[in-house]
Amino acid sequence: MSDASSISSHLKETRRFEPPKEFAAGARIGSRADYDRLYRESIDSPETFWKRETATLVWRKPWTTLLDWKPPHARWFDGATLNVTESCLDQHLATSTRTKTAILWESELDEGAPGTVRKITYEELYRDVVRCAGALAKLGVQKGDRVAIYMGMVPEVAIAMLACARLGAPHTVVFGGFAADALRDRINDCQCKVLITQDAGTRRGALVPLKATADKAAAQCPSIERVLVYRRLGQEKAPIEMKAGRDIDWTEALAAAGNEGEKAVELEAEHPLFILYTSGSTGKPKGVLHTTAGYLVGAHVSTKYIFDLRPDDLYWCTADVGWVTGHSYLVYGPLSNGATCFMYEGAPNFPDNGRLWRMIERHRITILYTAPTAIRAFIRWGNEWPNKSDLSSLRLLGTVGEPINPEAWMWYRQVIGKERCPIVDTWWQTETGSILLTTLPGASATKPGSTGLPFFGVVPDIVDKDGQSVGPTEGGGFLVVKRPWPSMLRTVWGDDDRFRQQYWTEIPGAYFTGDGGRRDADGYYWVVGRIDDVLNVAGHRIGTAEIESALVAHAAVAEAAAVGRPDDLKGQALVAFVTLKPGFSADSAMKAKLMTQVETEIGKFARPDAIRFADALPKTRSGKIMRRLLKDVAAGTDAKGDTSTLEDLSVLAKLRADEE
Repeated sequence: MSDASSISSHLKETRRFEPPKEFAAGARIGSRADYDRLYRESIDSPETFWKRETATLVWRKPWTTLLDWKPPHARWFDGATLNVTESCLDQHLATSTRTKTAILWESELDEGAPGTVRKITYEELYRDVVRCAGALAKLGVQKGDRVAIYMGMVPEVAIAMLACARLGAPHTVVFGGFAADALRDRINDCQCKVLITQDAGTRRGALVPLKATADKAAAQCPSIERVLVYRRLGQEKAPIEMKAGRDIDWTEALAAAGNEGEKAVELEAEHPLFILYTSGSTGKPKGVLHTTAGYLVGAHVSTKYIFDLRPDDLYWCTADVGWVTGHSYLVYGPLSNGATCFMYEGAPNFPDNGRLWRMIERHRITILYTAPTAIRAFIRWGNEWPNKSDLSSLRLLGTVGEPINPEAWMWYRQVIGKERCPIVDTWWQTETGSILLTTLPGASATKPGSTGLPFFGVVPDIVDKDGQSVGPTEGGGFLVVKRPWPSMLRTVWGDDDRFRQQYWTEIPGAYFTGDGGRRDADGYYWVVGRIDDVLNVAGHRIGTAEIESALVAHAAVAEAAAVGRPDDLKGQALVAFVTLKPGFSADSAMKAKLMTQVETEIGKFARPDAIRFADALPKTRSGKIMRRLLKDVAAGTDAKGDTSTLEDLSVLAKLRADEE
């Protein structure tokens, strides 16, 4: 682990925006005093706090012990039994929510044509989940069996997840952009019994051959007994082969299921809900395990308060269900709150860069939760695209995925929110299960670039390598969490030693997030990114996020990524990859201006050794910049590790072909 105790923060951000008075007046939590009171209760009187906040969830048996903490293992809500689908579905059937739209879906192809939009009510979603659970039960799936889900962004992926949860069969959703080898490795690691997939998906008008990829993987997975196949496009558009005795048609299986899935399986609070694989420093993905009650509570309560959900909201979390954001804030969190979720199948810039904004206008979406990298792409595409659409339905904006630079934050506020929508910048991880740091939109002022304050029940800190708090200073350190929280990961599937070593041994007595950050005098947290992305620049330790923010603050820059490369003289040299906005020239004069920009914003010591212009940066389909690939490009070495999540392989090829 790097010594982050000397991380320095050089960017100065003093802008501050109070919650709009009209928003605060109708918010679930409408003042800083109310937030402070509830936060203190969640820390000082957790039994009282969590008993009240979990009262709207469905419990078969109430919990008898709130927390059993034997570091590093926690058991939350011990003694309780439940099934998460009864909170997400069954309870709504006895209320007016029964006929409310649960999922509003739009396909990518044939935008605007009849049949491209589906509305699924809570009653219809319940019926489909029950049938899918029954179909899986007939295929031999029982409590404790693992099920892999490899699908695109269609309502059936949420139905499959909920059906597994109804049976007590932990699901592992594998992102539809993964290659066969990555899918195979995940299936084999947790020994899945059944694989659920679809014939094909669509991405920018092209077919994504999901079934063909699933077939390659399944051929190397001896634990797979059956493959359930949803025909999204049909045999004419997406011809597939069905293997006799193994492959089962989704529609036929659900039609024949009967009522086997009607009664949800009663589960213990700590029963595994899902395993989600995330990248590991060793190159081997780790299966993060989340359990039933604690995860549901974290997703439910954070969704309700952070997005200030109202009955008439149309909420859009743009994340793919293959990532944890899609689990927590597209499926389990919103549905347990009876929300209407918008789901879109394809790319936000198909058939052009205005697609996302037109969907917001067409459906009158009220909450938009997306990634900083997506926001920077929107900036690069130009203001004319959002300005063509009526975005007046939006009342709340959110960001997730990585630190957002202040200038992108301001663009989001001004161009998309028209300076009237609060922004919740959220920090959390696959491992945390739900949001741990943010501002509440009606309660606290926001600061561009700051992820805000701790959420209820969360005790974070900034510490040095010995676990000592560094206090509210401009200096930085390691971001840790000092007390257990309900939605925390319970272990790494099949590798508890790795769980202990990676998260609980680096900093004495705390969960180590792997991120560096600082805390200001107001108690706001500023996350500078992964400790691995902290560079030694002329004896200063600085996070790449600050260098990137300095570059993006220039009017010509849409997006930037800073990485280190080996240097015989310095040990490490700084290389910046920059994408310019339309109308600006990628020439030596622009390089000089950007060098000066970094010097002015941070200091001469942070001046990049090289600036390389790029039409685009390598990203995953979820929008994250793949900095490890940029490190390889900067160093002139071949790409290491898995590139199957890369959105566009040609981006990487072009970067390698271009000379500095």
